[in-house]
Amino acid sequence: MKISSRCYAVTGLGYIPPWEVNAGFAVGDRLSLVVDTGPSALAAQTIFGYARAASPSNRIIALNTEPHFDHMGGHCFFAAQGVQIYGHELICRGEDAVEHNIASLDESTLDLKRRHDHEAEIFFSGTTVENPTTPFSDPFQIDLGSLSADIILLPGHTAANTGVWLPSEGVLFAGDTMTEGYAPNLEGGSGESSWKQWLWSLEKISALSPAIVVPGHGRVMTGKAVREGIERVRGFLARAIEG
Repeated sequence: MKISSRCYAVTGLGYIPPWEVNAGFAVGDRLSLVVDTGPSALAAQTIFGYARAASPSNRIIALNTEPHFDHMGGHCFFAAQGVQIYGHELICRGEDAVEHNIASLDESTLDLKRRHDHEAEIFFSGTTVENPTTPFSDPFQIDLGSLSADIILLPGHTAANTGVWLPSEGVLFAGDTMTEGYAPNLEGGSGESSWKQWLWSLEKISALSPAIVVPGHGRVMTGKAVREGIERVRGFLARAIEG
């Protein structure tokens, strides 16, 4: 889905019910930046195909917004295409991540025959663990060619959470720092200290005043829905901190 003159959202990629997950990309004059690679090699093929179709002559690079597998399961496909993958230095998943996700999907399958046949393995077909190839620890900027992407740190959901801000487009790819509809996952950090960091990250997003936010999960938010989305997540965090 085209969300601005140079930005696209790839929404509703399947994951473990009831969760789906979003990805997206920004297209400059010479580079296309993919934000998250989806939960599997199959999802990654879809994301890559859309990015390639949007600008066939561009070189594609990718960035990973966090260490949870639904945002990085597709790294293996991108790496096989020779794509450089940026990710926070704290992002490092072990080889057991795929088996863990297959088991979780199996457990959520109600049909006993399908569970017995381990059909969840089909979802993760061809998926292996591939960590980011280019780690970072500080904010930085990527020149995509007549389009600048600011890589910003948004800790809270995890210590490694990162966002991609396109000032000229008014678009923020927020990862799981923002969710729409879904309750935010408060279990990925270290409790109250992480939640307070998350509140700080929401303040940073609010200060940017993005016109469009692509959350990690749920619908793309625009206009008034952006402000309401920030307040909604802030409310979950305030209640969690109060206990």
